[in-house]
Amino acid sequence: MQLRRLLATSAVAVATVTSLAACGDEETTQGRDEGTYVTAGDLQYQVQISRQLNPTDFEDRDYLTGLPSGAALGVNQEYFAVFLRVWNRTKIDHETASRFEISDTTGKTYQPIAIDTNINRTAYHAVVIHGGDQIPVPGSLARENLTQGGLVLFKVENSTYASRPLVLHITSPEGKSATVDLDV
Repeated sequence: MQLRRLLATSAVAVATVTSLAACGDEETTQGRDEGTYVTAGDLQYQVQISRQLNPTDFEDRDYLTGLPSGAALGVNQEYFAVFLRVWNRTKIDHETASRFEISDTTGKTYQPIAIDTNINRTAYHAVVIHGGDQIPVPGSLARENLTQGGLVLFKVENSTYASRPLVLHITSPEGKSATVDLDV
């Protein structure tokens, strides 16, 4: 009797470990929350954090350097930041996504604000990642600050927060896409 229990318990343990191990290897294109790895094309993207930015806050002001002249906030608008990491888990060089969009449940969409990456060293920009590498690279300001990701900045209507969840859409250079539900 004890041998049967031991065998049954062992079988359940092996099945559990095997299924959990497979979870990390699965490629998904839809992240239900931040921190989930999603695959768009040949690369994996992870939202480190997303949040509203306050232009009068000391930390947030640094994220808002290098904005174009037309990026000032209008009435009932605010800045919304998504901080990303990108991994190339292949052995081949691949270009990162340059097309992002946020949508809400009403279908309203928002495009990123172009940031001068010569001035703002935390801003995300499309690059070619060598096989096995990631961005932001270890040691860079974007990687070593509190957010630990490259900044993709949006200007959104205040009312959009009432139409959650907000969804980040990532489109690879090859046209393959992934989405992540943002924690707002």
